Amino acid sequence: MASHTRMNLSAGIASSLVALTLVGLKVWALGDTGALSVAASLADSAMDLMVSLGGLAAIAYAARPADDDHAFGHSSAEDLAALGQSLFIMVSAAVIGWAAVARLLSDDPVTLANEGRGIVVMSVSIALTIALVGWQRFVARRTGSRVVRADSLHYLGDLLPNLGAIVSLWASAAFGLASIDSIVAIGAALMLVVGAINIFKGAWDALMDRAADDTTIAGIESVVRDFPGVYGFHDLKTRMAGSVTFVNLHIELDGNQTLDEAHAIGAALRRKLLNEFPDTDVLIHKDPVGVEPHPEDPSRQT
Repeated sequence: MASHTRMNLSAGIASSLVALTLVGLKVWALGDTGALSVAASLADSAMDLMVSLGGLAAIAYAARPADDDHAFGHSSAEDLAALGQSLFIMVSAAVIGWAAVARLLSDDPVTLANEGRGIVVMSVSIALTIALVGWQRFVARRTGSRVVRADSLHYLGDLLPNLGAIVSLWASAAFGLASIDSIVAIGAALMLVVGAINIFKGAWDALMDRAADDTTIAGIESVVRDFPGVYGFHDLKTRMAGSVTFVNLHIELDGNQTLDEAHAIGAALRRKLLNEFPDTDVLIHKDPVGVEPHPEDPSRQT
C-alpha cells in the first residue's frame, strides 16, 4: 500500500512540475508572439496546474488517517477546490473568447510575430504532455488510482488546443492568415467552458451528497449478492466526497451463528469491496435473516 502511495505521489508531482513548466514556456511564447491561440493554451495549462496541485493534495490527504475533527477524512476539500477552479476557468475562457471576437471584428488586423518560436514552444509542450500521460497511465494501472487516471485523461485532452495553436502560428507565418489564430482561440475557449462545466457539476454533485454512478452501485450489489454467507441485503446507500465514495449497507446473515462468525463474514465482505472499489469507505451493518425489523430501527423509519 505504501508503494502505491509513493507511485501516486510521483505521478502527482510529475503532473504539477510539467504544468508549471508549460505555464512558464507559454507565458514567454505569448509575450513573443501575441497569439490568442497561445493565450488559450496558456489558460488551459494554468487550469492543468491547479487541477494537478489539487490532485496532488488529494493523494496526500488520502494517505492520512481521519482525525477527531474529520472522522470521514478531508476529501470534500477536493470538491471545494474544484468549484473554485471551474469558476476561474470560465472567466479565463470568457476573456479569451471576447478578445478573439474583438480581433475578428476589428478594422485593424493584428499581425503575429516570431511564429517559429511559438511553434517550438508548443511542440515541446506536446512532447512533455505525451511523456506525462505515459507515466500516469503506467501508475494508474499499477495502483488503480482514479485521481491519477482522471488527471491522465485531462492531459490527453489538452493535446488538441496545443495542436490548434501550432496550426494557427504556421498559417500566420506561411500565409499571413492571422485571423485563424482568433478562430482557434474561440474553439479552445469553448472547450475550456465545456470542461469547466463538467468539473463544476461533478464537484457540486459530491458536495450535495449525490449517490455513486449506476455502474458502481450495480458492481457493489453484484459483489454482496454473491458473497458466501450473505442471504440478502438492503438499505444500500452511497455518497461521493472528493475522490472517495462512502458506502453503507445492511447484510442479512444466519442468526444462529456466533458473533465471531458473523463478524468474519462482514469483515471479509468489506475487504472484497475495498479491493474491487479502492476509493471507497465501507460501513456494514449485520441483520439476522428472516427477522422483521424492530419498530425503532432508524433505517426503517420514514
